[in-house]
Formats: sequence, structure tokens, C-alpha cells
Amino acid sequence: MNKKEFIFCPLGGSGEIGMNMNLFGFKNSDEEFKWIIVDIGVTFADDAYPGIDIIYPDPGFIIDKKNDLLGIVVTHAHEDHIGAIAHIWPKLNCNIYATPFTSYLINEKFKEKKINIGNKLNVVQLNNNIQLGPFFIEYVTLTHSIIEPNGLYIKTPAGSVLHTGDWKCDPNPLIGEKINHKRLKEIGDEGILAMICDSTNVFNEGNSGSELDVRNNLLKIMKLKKKRIIVTSFASNVARMETVFYCAEKLGRKIALVGRSMNRIYKAATQCGYLNKSIKPTEIRDIKNISREKIVYLCTGSQGEPFGAMNRISQSIHPDVFLEKEDTVIFSSKIIPGNEKKLAKLHNTLVRNQIDLVCEENAFVHVSGHPSREDLKEMYNWVKPKSVIPVHGEHRHMKEHVEFAKKLQVPFPLLIENGDIIQLYPGTNPKVIDKAPVGKIFIDGNIGIGEESKSLKERKNIASNGFFELTILVNGSGLIAKKPIVSFRGIPIENEDTQEFGADLQDYIYKVCKTFSLKNEKQHKNFIETIKTNSRKFFKEKTGKRPYTNVNIVRI
Repeated sequence: MNKKEFIFCPLGGSGEIGMNMNLFGFKNSDEEFKWIIVDIGVTFADDAYPGIDIIYPDPGFIIDKKNDLLGIVVTHAHEDHIGAIAHIWPKLNCNIYATPFTSYLINEKFKEKKINIGNKLNVVQLNNNIQLGPFFIEYVTLTHSIIEPNGLYIKTPAGSVLHTGDWKCDPNPLIGEKINHKRLKEIGDEGILAMICDSTNVFNEGNSGSELDVRNNLLKIMKLKKKRIIVTSFASNVARMETVFYCAEKLGRKIALVGRSMNRIYKAATQCGYLNKSIKPTEIRDIKNISREKIVYLCTGSQGEPFGAMNRISQSIHPDVFLEKEDTVIFSSKIIPGNEKKLAKLHNTLVRNQIDLVCEENAFVHVSGHPSREDLKEMYNWVKPKSVIPVHGEHRHMKEHVEFAKKLQVPFPLLIENGDIIQLYPGTNPKVIDKAPVGKIFIDGNIGIGEESKSLKERKNIASNGFFELTILVNGSGLIAKKPIVSFRGIPIENEDTQEFGADLQDYIYKVCKTFSLKNEKQHKNFIETIKTNSRKFFKEKTGKRPYTNVNIVRI
């Protein structure tokens, strides 16, 4: 009787874009499952979570099994695949496996957090393989919007899967190798239980396009510009970085990098042997001495981030870069959903200041790193999967991916979500058999908190309704010694009305206070709740707000 079992479980990245974290488990007979993690990423918080910058998947399910965890295997170096590794690894203390460029950036993350990982980070050469217990894992070179993207061909005694990671079909990636379609065809011939596949661009017809096409068009655009040129793009796109270097050299211009991320990625790429044939960037402080007609800046902030270099440049508060009338800013990037308002504000600021604005809305200056429908067709033709499990997408993307796979005659496409435990083997086709606990961890300062954290709820309340603090002095007889001391912030009261409003509030609370005697301290809790309720009632009637309220009792 065959008792082998092979399962897959996403803890993040299925039903959302970002925060990718996937588990594979295998067991033989009555042994415990052995596990590997594929990627540990973050997503970036929006205005719904004040004070929160990044979010990562709750790793509790796999932390409970860390004694049977064989390692973390990383597909590529984007933040939504490695951004949480320094937050989660200390709770796992396991080996990490990644290709050279990805390993370099992972190591930098640990250095930044002053975490010593010793010899736990293992460099895997491109198109190489590793053996982790029952898992034989082969790195298969793909193409994406970052160098060294890899699919993972994961073989076990029960069968194999292809986990694509992020990818596209780029016939001319400019930097790095082309997609290894020869090996993908061989994998298809060998047969797999399922292909776990990127769904991000499933709604897009045609192919995703090539970096070479972007280069040719950027050069045409930049040739027409006579003044200063600023290009802003995703720092991680080394091919796009190399393109801007190429265009600057062709036009006889000097180039400078602006922003910490841009400089960090440049350093990582050069350390790993990339960009060696490109011109060298000029130090940003030295480039000030060059005439504006001979300058190209490549900077961060392409998504309108408030503290990004591009936003600070547009507001004339960047210490080293400024813009003048008739200069050009090229946004060589996609507008990520959720950033539309920030980017519209930034674009309008530039146009108002008579800056020539070029972006994906009015020019061909960007191609995506994810597969459109024609790319997916090519992958299906190579791999010939019997089952496709869509990941890396919102629910609408994954549902469409399932429908698209059905049109391409894939026999068993499976729609899943975070926490689903999918049995890959045994059985004739993958199926959901159980549910793992999932959730999100929010990085608040340098502390990880849960979705139901009291501090986060309080901050949301303060952000929406303001803050009210009340100090009440009680004498030895348990009576209120004098009028309460009130202080409030974030309440919609005009400055000239603040004093009158505060006096009315004091009188109202004082009347409530006088109905209590606090000589018996057992009334203390009931008194505070009554004061809070009445205070919020007063604010609601006068302002429409119910502020977060803090009451201090001081006995004198």
C-alpha cells in the first residue's frame, strides 16, 4: 500500500498581489512531514493602516513545524519574495538557498538588521540543483523584470511540480540568460503533478513585451529632449537600469543614480558581474557641475512614494537634484493599482511646473515582468501540465486564470486561496483537503503585531476621530478637587473656538463628576467608563466625532 503524500500550502500571495510565501510538504509512510518554504515576501501597507509600512504572512503554521523544516528556497530578489526573510528567519534558524544576485541582497538585509546568519545562506548557481531531504530542487532560468528569476522544478518520490515564481517570455532580456524553454519542454515530457503559476497579467492579451523594445523607444524619446532628463523606474529592474546607462552613453550624457535603493541594486549587480560593460555613474554631488543638457538622472520613487526621491525632487526639497522649466521626467514603470492618486498628484505637480512628462499613459516606456495570455500559452505548450494551480494574484486574477486554463484544455485547473492545503499526491488530480491557519503580521516601527492588535485599533481610531485626554483631581474625601483638565488633538475645532469649546467641555464633565464620590475605590472603574461615555457623547453632538479618550485619575 502506497503511503506517500505530497502537499502544497500557500500562506501568502494567493488572493493578493505581494506577500508570497509557499510551503511544500512530503512524507513517506507514517513519518512526519518534511517541509520547504518557497519565498518569504512582504506587501506594502496603504492608508488604511496608519503607521504601518510593510506586512508579511503570519508564519505561525510553519514555525510550529520548524524541527522538520529543511530550508527556505528563494526564486528571485523582489521584495514580495524576500522582503520578510530577516523578520521571519530568526524564528526558524534554517538554511536559505538562492542564486548569487538574490543571495547578495538577502545578505544585505541581514546585515542591516545586525543578524548573524553564519553559514546558513547557501549560493546556488544558475540552472543548478539542490537536494533537501526528499526534495530534489532544480533551478530553471526564466525571464522577469529582475535578474536571475527562477522557476523551481521540485521532484519527490511521489511526483514532481513546477513552481514558476514570477516570469514572462522575453526573447531579448538584455541582461541575464533567456528563458530556458529547452529544459521546460523536457520537464513537460517527464510529466508533473501540477504547475503552480503566476497569474498577475492573465487579463492582458498578447505578449508582455521585451526590454529591447523599451530600450529602442526610450532612446528615440531621449534623443528629442534638449534639457535635463530624469528617468524614474523600479530600482530592482537591472535591465532597465542598463538601458538608461546605454541611452545616456549614446547621447553623450553623464548619468547619476538617485536614491538608496537604486545605489544598492547597482552595487549588488556589479558585485555579481553585471553592468560591467556599461558606463560608470557619476557621483551625484559631482554632476552638479555639468550643464543640464548633458545630464541624465536615474532615480527611485516611480510610484509617487511620499519620501521617494522623485517626490522630493518635484517639491524642490531634494538636496542634490532640482528641476527647471522644459526639463523632462520619464516614468519608465507601471502604475501599480492603489498608487493612482499619489502618482496623479506627482504628475500634476510636474506639469504645473512646466516639466515635460513622459509615462506609460502617453508613450511606450515600460513592459511588465509578468506573463500575459500569449506568454501563458507558450508555457502551457512547453510544460503540458495536467493541472494548473494559479497563485500570485488577486482572487479575480486567479479565477480568470482557471477559466483561461480550461480554454487551453488543461484537465484539472484548481482555484485556491491562502491557507488551503492541497494534496498533490496521492490522487488523480490535486485537491484541497484541509485548511492551515493564516494571517498577516504588520511591522509597526520595528515590532511585528497582529491584525487585531490593540495598538493598531487605537491608532486607526485616533486617525479617524482624534484624541481626547482628561485629568481629574480627587481629594482625600473622594470629591473632585477642581474642574477637570482637558486636552484634545485632531478635533475639527477652529483655533478661535478652541477656548470656548474647552470651557464648555470642562463644565459638562464637571457636572458628571460631581455625581460620584470616589472615596470608595471600587467605583473607580465604573466612574472612568461613565466619564468616557459622556465625553464621547459630548464630542459626537458638537463635532460628529467620537475621539479615542484617555482618563487619568490623580488623587491628592
